[in-house]
Amino acid sequence: MSSRIRTLSAVVLLCAGALLTGCGDTAGTGPAPGADAKAVTGARGEAPAAAVPQTLAVAEIPGIGPRTRAGIPADARQVFVVTGSGPDAGESTAALYRHDADKGWQRTAGPWPAHNALRGWTDDHRQGDLRSPIGVYGLTDAGGLLPDPGTELPYDRQSLFSISGRGFEGEPLEGSFDYVVAVNYNREAGTTPLDPTRPLGDDKGGGIWIHVDHGGPTQGCVSLDRDRMKELLRALDPELRPVVVMGPAETLAR
Repeated sequence: MSSRIRTLSAVVLLCAGALLTGCGDTAGTGPAPGADAKAVTGARGEAPAAAVPQTLAVAEIPGIGPRTRAGIPADARQVFVVTGSGPDAGESTAALYRHDADKGWQRTAGPWPAHNALRGWTDDHRQGDLRSPIGVYGLTDAGGLLPDPGTELPYDRQSLFSISGRGFEGEPLEGSFDYVVAVNYNREAGTTPLDPTRPLGDDKGGGIWIHVDHGGPTQGCVSLDRDRMKELLRALDPELRPVVVMGPAETLAR
């Protein structure tokens, strides 16, 4: 077995075990994240260019306050907003927005029901906390068990996206990774979602994906209905520098 296959096999164990316990944890059962991620905001580990504040009329996006607005990169023209129903809740609503030169920010998809982590949200995500990280993160890489549904993002189709077991509410997890988009929290952008690299260290967790919903809360990921995942993948355009803005409603409104 090559070193590359051994590495990816280790990641599968992460997805089927560690990731089933919350963004790279190692105990319990439940919904799953993906590989690793790297934040759009500098404080969470991404590119310095992200520090340039958004100057477009981001206020046109409902529920986005000035503090959240300041974290959106200046070149982002596509924003996927995941709004949690509460700081400790596992249910969310998601919608996609695109900036039009004449009309400003316009909703192009959603709102859709979604799930996030079992225990809600955190602005200091740690491995095993069963909370989704709050913030603004790039969406640069996709993949899945099934063929590319037509996305413009780099798409890594691998059998290693297979998953089994049951989630927190006893629901089957099979098919959850048929389609995924990596959230750039504590990961190397521009790599497969299966890449296990964690620039901020393992203690900061990782493996945060947007993936197919399995009917219950996740370890740290965001999950959408299968058809909505395909719609999102087809809509995301790397030339528009898409980002996800995610967190509970009261935090995003600040």
